[in-house]
Amino acid sequence: MSKLDELIAELCPDGVEFVTVEEICDITRGRVMSKNYLRENTGVYPVYSSQTANNGVFGYINTFDYDCESVTWTTDGANAGSVFYHINEKFSITNVCGLLRVKNNELVSTKFLFYVLQVYAKKYVNDGMGNPKLMSNVMARISVPLPPLAVQQEIVRILDNFTELTAELTAELTAELTARRKQYEYYRDLLLTFGDDVPMMALGDICTVQSGGTPSKANHEYWDNGTIKWLGSTVCQNQKTVDEVTNYISELGLKNSSSKLMKKETTLIALVGATIGKVAFLPFEAAINQNIAGIYPIDTSRINPSYVFYACSMLYSDFIGLSQGKLAMANLSFVRGLKIPVPPLKEQERIVAILDRFDALCNDLTSGIPAEIEARQKQYEYYRDKLLSFKEVTA
Repeated sequence: MSKLDELIAELCPDGVEFVTVEEICDITRGRVMSKNYLRENTGVYPVYSSQTANNGVFGYINTFDYDCESVTWTTDGANAGSVFYHINEKFSITNVCGLLRVKNNELVSTKFLFYVLQVYAKKYVNDGMGNPKLMSNVMARISVPLPPLAVQQEIVRILDNFTELTAELTAELTAELTARRKQYEYYRDLLLTFGDDVPMMALGDICTVQSGGTPSKANHEYWDNGTIKWLGSTVCQNQKTVDEVTNYISELGLKNSSSKLMKKETTLIALVGATIGKVAFLPFEAAINQNIAGIYPIDTSRINPSYVFYACSMLYSDFIGLSQGKLAMANLSFVRGLKIPVPPLKEQERIVAILDRFDALCNDLTSGIPAEIEARQKQYEYYRDKLLSFKEVTA
């Protein structure tokens, strides 16, 4: 029997009392703070709002509204019902957040309340009118279990340990992925560095280099029920595959636009924006838009398509050099003029075989990390929900 089982058997064998949040907490709402207000009162104290970026931090100001152990929650928007725990921190919240402060710390553990509301709060979110909400009056009426304090503290200890172990695993997996990528880049650079005996040739001399286009969005016949994969530059993520299709176009859309159908095993390079210079490798035929260059060998008996992909992955710095403090853009003339080393076909194939193995190892780990983290999260939620399921004591 675990320590928790022993505590429950000793302190609450017949069940526990359920209480409303307003019975055990003081409830307050945040205040309106515009971006102008934050700029005019810049400081070191965080202001939390409803967004998930930057751990929910909206900005920093020179004063604070709270300096207490507390639970905050998001009242409005897509994250309504999300709860957060605060301790040893001076902070403020905006008007789309609320704050719960436990009235009696000898009766209720704030951290226990946080874990309970992780389970209960989302169930009370009102999704009506397209704007999810969990307002203060609804939060106040949420009924939560209140076991003896010793039971609460043991549950907090268990869940804290589980959370810490999950964080450690995530850090270890991320570090392993970083090491694998560095190892891959080292061997790629080593394998693709040659002496003077290997010629450097312009892509335009050994490959067809072409961009695509976008069918008119005004003509629904170009898009409705389309079956041809159509890709934008965001698919270029420096990996030897394409994970997602941007959209689908019809045969008519392909025919009546500058979009072009690329062969399987075409190397793609983004020509503009945040992904400029990043590459992808087509595992299927697909049309591309005007923000991508498609590169395919003129003669595959001399140039291996996969080798082109790996060689082009070395050209990123050439594209970044175009920015000069403004939006980076490349044209096809620029791409055609870029040079890559061209060793004999047998050497190209040897290099591809080695780098394909490294790429597979990195991709296995890359896809495995989110899957492992998701599995751990589900495991955590399962045990959390089980730990926080209590029979309500009857009078």
